Amino acid sequence: MRGGYKMTQAAAAAKLQAAGITAVSTGGCTNKNVPTCTSYDGILSGTVDQVIVLKNACACSVVITGGTEVGHASGTYSHANGYKVDFQKNTALNNYITNSFTRIANRGDGYAQYKSAAGNIYCNEGNHWDVTYY
Repeated sequence: MRGGYKMTQAAAAAKLQAAGITAVSTGGCTNKNVPTCTSYDGILSGTVDQVIVLKNACACSVVITGGTEVGHASGTYSHANGYKVDFQKNTALNNYITNSFTRIANRGDGYAQYKSAAGNIYCNEGNHWDVTYY
């Protein structure tokens, strides 16, 4: 399940939507070259699978607000490389993450982080969750 293969926008959207997971963007678009879009183009299959695992475990709303589109920080385990997604915050999801995962040291920029048993990192960036699936 880890890493996996790069998925197309259509394939990832179909798999996520079938699991009840939707995406929103300020631009109302999916073009990975536009920073106001939310794109799945090139997202890793393992990332998609882990988002679905979270949705099923939480039994709560999971809305993706950030994917592989431009405008995110670079790095090996980055949005652009398909490892990261941003989630819209909601009470049930917030409670699930903070109660089910282990609080670890703050990220370098001061944001609180939680680590799942699988080793994934959920960072509370204030207005959304920034999640890295390793």
